[in-house]
Amino acid sequence: MAKDLRAAKNFTNRLARMTPSENDDDVTDSGASLTYPVKATTLRVKGFVLLRRHPCKIVSLSTSKTGKHGHAKIHAVGIDVMSGKKYDDIFTSGHMVYVPVISQKEYIAVDINDAGYMTLIDDAGNTRQDLRAQDDDMRESIAQKLAKQQDTDVLVMQYF
Repeated sequence: MAKDLRAAKNFTNRLARMTPSENDDDVTDSGASLTYPVKATTLRVKGFVLLRRHPCKIVSLSTSKTGKHGHAKIHAVGIDVMSGKKYDDIFTSGHMVYVPVISQKEYIAVDINDAGYMTLIDDAGNTRQDLRAQDDDMRESIAQKLAKQQDTDVLVMQYF
């Protein structure tokens, strides 16, 4: 009897946590995942993958041969799309890895101020001035390229 009572109490507690409260009406979510699984052998250079829980653009892939104990290994090196840090990881070729859902938008840089905020133009001709360069090195690099600009455009990629 006590076992049944304990099970019923646990079920009631879980149900109470799942029941929406009055304040949950403000928050909505599409239920979409931020990652999706793919087989490790389908990864390609310039693609994206999660390396040590960081969304990275792949810059190098190498595959080892199958050894005495089975599976081939894939060594992936990538650059974090948010921080620019380099990460690497080793996967078994037959296993699933997670790929982040990343959208990117391309802009043409027109100007950059001392605080690092850029004036950008998208494909539709709309201007945007709310994106900031991540660090001083990036800001200086963009400023130098804009100063040297003759017949070429300075492209800025935004990942989200």
